[in-house]
Amino acid sequence: MIDRTFNYILEGKSFKTLTSGRTDAMVSANEAAFELFLYHEIDNLDDFLELFNFNLPQDIRALSIVQVTKDFNIIQDSKIKEYLYVFAFGNKFHPFCAPIMTTILDELDIEKMKVAAKLFEGEHYLKSYCYKATDNGIYNREIIVCEIVENNLFTANFFPKQSFVLRVKGKGFMRNQIRLMMGTLIQVGKGELDLQDVAESLKPNHNIPINFIAPASGLILNKVEFL
Repeated sequence: MIDRTFNYILEGKSFKTLTSGRTDAMVSANEAAFELFLYHEIDNLDDFLELFNFNLPQDIRALSIVQVTKDFNIIQDSKIKEYLYVFAFGNKFHPFCAPIMTTILDELDIEKMKVAAKLFEGEHYLKSYCYKATDNGIYNREIIVCEIVENNLFTANFFPKQSFVLRVKGKGFMRNQIRLMMGTLIQVGKGELDLQDVAESLKPNHNIPINFIAPASGLILNKVEFL
């Protein structure tokens, strides 16, 4: 839709877009970033941003535009991404919650899940948390922040009285990594895995089954920060 909008407002002039990353279907984005390559000058960036927003569909909003140097690459340049996973448990909540919140019908031990989430912080071997991992990937990765907190970021009159957010920050994430991490934490909350299982799963050559991919609908790319 972004490319279609540019094609319209640029009236067929040549351009190219490059995104900072991609997410699964049904994953929301509070903030994301892409690079626009043009073969002509823009007279006024503010006016261009206003025109772009006017023609975008209502579920996409451009927040800002910044000119970068020719050697900047939005994929390769160092950045930190923050993901949020919004969830509630113990009941079947209002269907309007579904796009941005996952509901776990079972009871969950949130305090135990909070302890388990902290085990992901630091540098670990995360091959088990990459969907369809190959033998050629880089699996020693650092997670800067991993915590479960009460949700006070997203509110609505149809939300449950209490909900929670898994907050994860790092320089890069692999395919389904956050959803596999969340799936493991849900299993901890249900009592299907314990804290030692999580700790072992972060080491090479373990035998802990990591195969529960949490639903995509609770996952939000919250922000992308370039260093």
